Amino acid sequence: MRLSRALQEKILDLRLRDKLIAEGKVTKAQVEEYLNGLADEESNVTTTDESTAPGMKQ
Repeated sequence: MRLSRALQEKILDLRLRDKLIAEGKVTKAQVEEYLNGLADEESNVTTTDESTAPGMKQ
């Protein structure tokens, strides 16, 4: 992964986002632009019924 891309992903990491906005290092507009640019991955979603998973109590 290229360094610039890694840094951008770090800046927009959910765990850091609010802190960086409060510090003025990232704007809300930058966050919105990033989120709007993400691809729709709905077709790749899978679900698991945990109640029937091996080792789970019935």
